Amino acid sequence: MRKDTKKQESAQLDRRLLLKGAGLALGAAGATVAGVADAADAPHNKNKPQQAGYRETKDVLTYYKHARF
Repeated sequence: MRKDTKKQESAQLDRRLLLKGAGLALGAAGATVAGVADAADAPHNKNKPQQAGYRETKDVLTYYKHARF
């Protein structure tokens, strides 16, 4: 009976290590993909002029009119 218990504990430990490894691998792959996507967009963003964050567009002014600001 003792051998069965050790075997069972070993199998559980192996599964845990496998799942930990799979989780780490997926996380690393996701980080790599995100880094590649940012790098691919970088040259494109350099060509765009910097814009201010807030602009009073026609839609914003219409909202202010209806909201009575």
